[in-house]
Amino acid sequence: MSDEKSNLPAISKQVTELVLAGSLGHAEQAFADAAEQHGDLAVAEVLQNIPPHVTALHMAGFDGGKLSLATLLVPPKAWADSLAYIAATWNEDMIEDDPERIAESLFSHIHGVVFGTEDEERRRELLQEASATDHGATVFAIVFSLAPKEMLEVAGEVISKGQYITAQSSSDSDVVPLAVALAQASEDGWDRALFELFPEFRHSADLADAEYSDDPDDEEPSVLQRSTKELLYRLRKQVPSTRSGSTRGGRRNLGTGIFS
Repeated sequence: MSDEKSNLPAISKQVTELVLAGSLGHAEQAFADAAEQHGDLAVAEVLQNIPPHVTALHMAGFDGGKLSLATLLVPPKAWADSLAYIAATWNEDMIEDDPERIAESLFSHIHGVVFGTEDEERRRELLQEASATDHGATVFAIVFSLAPKEMLEVAGEVISKGQYITAQSSSDSDVVPLAVALAQASEDGWDRALFELFPEFRHSADLADAEYSDDPDDEEPSVLQRSTKELLYRLRKQVPSTRSGSTRGGRRNLGTGIFS
């Protein structure tokens, strides 16, 4: 075990350098080699110790359709911290032109991490940690913005059934099971994400009674909802600086080497 521990700083340094150089495939191979030589716990410890912006940059290259050891083994707190930086990997032109595509990619990422495990306790910890911060609430709101009407349905189910809620819905949206899992794992996390998406409301019961109109001809929708694009920009503003521990002052402009 001591030999394993002595190797971890070198592995962490190697992975960090590879990711920052854009060699995600080689970084993933380094994780695989570490797992083979030292076991999965060593990979988890490396992921716990590398900077969160490096974890974000690495995991942004993988979604639910691409298997990654980082996806499967990242500690809940390390993953939650990394979500604060993931918006810095997005191209601003894509935010303007195709925000739904980014949201769908973010959903694939979250779904891959959360549902990539059969361990209910790990799944719960992942959701609790990820939704416990302002940036986490915004991340979930972005994903939920893909199915706002369904989120109102889930809100009603949460009010009426509480922890006994299931992933049943009149919609076949893939977002619903994630919303239900979040509501089951953290009532506070669910509320934070819900109110980030629907900023007019401060009580789930009021929101559950709201009527959502998806008629494009409605000039003034009855439910005030932040758009996917607006939420993407809100998350961009929450990206911390990597130059220092402070999130104020000396901040780089997004898209200009924020990860270096």
